[in-house]
Amino acid sequence: MTTEPSATDFSFHLHARDGAARTGEIRMPRGVIRTPAFMPVGTAATVKGMYPDQVRALGADVVLGNTYHLMLRPGAERVAKLGGLHSFMNWPHPILTDSGGFQVMSLANLRKLTEEGVTFRSHIDGSKHMLSPERSVEIQNLLGSDIVMQLDECVSLPCEDKVAEKAMRLSLRWAQRCKEAFGNPAGRALFGIVQGGSVPALRVESARELVAMDLKGYAIGGLAVGEPQDVMLAMIETVEPHLPQARPRYLMGVGTPDDIVQAVCRGIDMFDCVMPTRAGRHGQIFTRFGRMNLKNAKHAEDPRPVDEASSCPAARDWSRAYLHHLVKAEEMLGKMLLTWINLAYYQELMAGLRAAIAAGRLADFVAETKEGWVRGDTSGEAA
Repeated sequence: MTTEPSATDFSFHLHARDGAARTGEIRMPRGVIRTPAFMPVGTAATVKGMYPDQVRALGADVVLGNTYHLMLRPGAERVAKLGGLHSFMNWPHPILTDSGGFQVMSLANLRKLTEEGVTFRSHIDGSKHMLSPERSVEIQNLLGSDIVMQLDECVSLPCEDKVAEKAMRLSLRWAQRCKEAFGNPAGRALFGIVQGGSVPALRVESARELVAMDLKGYAIGGLAVGEPQDVMLAMIETVEPHLPQARPRYLMGVGTPDDIVQAVCRGIDMFDCVMPTRAGRHGQIFTRFGRMNLKNAKHAEDPRPVDEASSCPAARDWSRAYLHHLVKAEEMLGKMLLTWINLAYYQELMAGLRAAIAAGRLADFVAETKEGWVRGDTSGEAA
């Protein structure tokens, strides 16, 4: 009796293309990730405001955890002792873990960067830690991550070309060390991260060097860090031709629904962003009518649901007036319901993109989606 490859191996299969856009599947022992995919962010082993079964029911095939936060609390060794991250957070499906590099650069205090790694003090209690490429991989292995990200140095944009170049070259050296530390475990994958700021030549060099390492997937990092959308899209267009067609491409930390749509059209397969969960906790929702701010007084006496045609109960079964009340009263339920609405919309958008690519009608789907955002809800605003 032969074992199906997907039961033990990590693999990526493309099913259809429409221009540069692709739809397919990443297969691994813990499940299949349908691409293009949006990964809800579960930074500290939880998608804030959501039960795991809710996240799954919305269509999420994979969630993201974070090395930096989990190494500080509760600790990777503790999670491993308790059976690994999947068991710990009751999510038996694929998990991708970010390496922690971005958080060290943006959150940690008194950080010191050397060739060996980053020494920093915790933003929680000031304790001192060292994160090297080898330690980042070790932590992600202890967590039991299915997709492991290399440790990289992420710079803010704009920055000087020499700063971007130095960070890019360090990230390449760290990628090689991560590859050596990771090895080739069955059913799991290490992804490299293309860096280079907004300098096309640096981005191309980074992509080519990483591809030469023959990794199982490639991410584009260092974007969505303050640069205009046109710069982000230009960097994707620069990098995409240099990435192998047969490996998944992941745009890290992106983004708005429009960012995602634009990136899918340019050949990106995977996304993550805190935006839908963070916005939901602050009264903002994303819908097929565009973005809404439920703090606004115009919703105070509006009896309509957010979207009566939505498959999400939070968007369909409560009035805008009630959601407005919860937001204004700072009730926990408000944050939960709005997060639910946002993650539902993101997953509906991804499903729509996958279906449109498969049907060869991506351009029409994008035009219809953008028309809905611009037109807004014309079913009758409350007075």
